[in-house]
Amino acid sequence: MKSVSVSRLKASLSQYLAAVKAGEEVVVTERGRSIAKLVPLPPALDDMARLRAMERQGRVRLPKQWPTKESLEEFWAMPMPEDPEGLVLKAVLEEREEGW
Repeated sequence: MKSVSVSRLKASLSQYLAAVKAGEEVVVTERGRSIAKLVPLPPALDDMARLRAMERQGRVRLPKQWPTKESLEEFWAMPMPEDPEGLVLKAVLEEREEGW
């Protein structure tokens, strides 16, 4: 979690908003005291409605619990599985051709 003073936040607002959009929390301080916390919002209702429609169509499977920032970082740090014959790419390209 990042911490930033009000004056620094005002000077670099877009940088801190980008961090929040990426899932990070930012604590805002004034004279060394925490006064606010900027946190990312959950997906908008419009996005959730669209995801639920896709779930009903069988296009996506929604998680029982949304991932945390830490779990996403762990996931992306994992080594990629080997696919020397390119079977995964072939399967993805076939699905695209079918209209998925």
